[in-house]
Amino acid sequence: MENIMRFLIKIAAVALAVWVTTMIVPGIQVSAGLRNYLVIALILALINATLGTLLKILTLPLAFLSLGISLLVVNTAMLLITDRLSESLTITGFWSAFFGAILISIISSMITQITTKKV
Repeated sequence: MENIMRFLIKIAAVALAVWVTTMIVPGIQVSAGLRNYLVIALILALINATLGTLLKILTLPLAFLSLGISLLVVNTAMLLITDRLSESLTITGFWSAFFGAILISIISSMITQITTKKV
């Protein structure tokens, strides 16, 4: 039960992070509605859990050599794939996706850390 709650918190955190990102990063838009943000967060989570994990493992030597910069490109690719799979997400270019991926990662990590702290 605890794992399900963590997953739901993570999805909500990513949805909120995507919303904040659309307000800050030009070139990233989501059709209005909470449902759209939750669907995008779910798609992004599933892509990151499957393809993202595989790509991060395959690019691990490059990530070591580039001090982690290649992982930013992997996260950007995951966001662009989410754009292709979701009708409600629109990303106009690589740099929008790049900065959006950074912002989504930071915001969702912060929210997850705050909401899952054990007392």
